[in-house]
Amino acid sequence: MTSWKDTLQLGDLDPDQRLELTCKLCGHVRYMTSEAILAAGGRASLYLDEVESRTACRMRGCKGKIRLALAHTGDTSGFVGGMA
Repeated sequence: MTSWKDTLQLGDLDPDQRLELTCKLCGHVRYMTSEAILAAGGRASLYLDEVESRTACRMRGCKGKIRLALAHTGDTSGFVGGMA
């Protein structure tokens, strides 16, 4: 099964793109930029599913697997349409 994580590499993202890392075990959530992951020893040629499988939770004593998601960076706007 393929997903968007299989086709997108870490180097393809903007340096300021925020990634949400959620622990599947304890539920701890943290945010990192793609630039910070690259600076921490990540390689630009890694696909996001590889980054997800190699990253563990940083909470004390947890070390659970994480779920990786792209954080929404755009502005939200209200619904402007209506019924005719």
